[in-house]
Amino acid sequence: MGRVTDDDVDDPLPRLRQLCLALPEATERLSHGEPTWFVGRAFVMYSDHHHGGPLAFWCAAAPGVQEEQVEHEPDRFFRPPYVGTRGWLGVRLDVDVDWDELAQIVVDAYRQIAPRRLVERIENR
Repeated sequence: MGRVTDDDVDDPLPRLRQLCLALPEATERLSHGEPTWFVGRAFVMYSDHHHGGPLAFWCAAAPGVQEEQVEHEPDRFFRPPYVGTRGWLGVRLDVDVDWDELAQIVVDAYRQIAPRRLVERIENR
C-alpha cells in the first residue's frame, strides 16, 4: 500500500473505504452525515472536517491506545469529539500518511467491535 500521494491527500476516502470494506461483513452507511463502517456497530467513521476538525477518521481502539498515540504523535493522532471519551482514536488524513500503518489501525478497530467469529476469520488469513 505504501506512502501517501498528493491524490490520496486530496481524497483519501476511496482508499479508506477499500480498507474497511475488505473486512468480513463490514458495511458502510452514513452516520451523522459522514461515511461510517459497521460490523454490527461502528468501527470507523470518516471525518471530513467534522465540526471544524481535521480531515481524519475516528476509530475504535484498544484501551490505552488513544492516550499513547496522542501523547507520542499529537500531529497525527487526537482524541475525537463525542467518541473520544470511549477511547476512540482520531487519525489525521491531512498529513504524511503511511497507508500500511492505517490498514493495521483499521484492522485493530475492527477487532475491537467485530464478533469473535469474524475476528477469527481475519486472523486465519
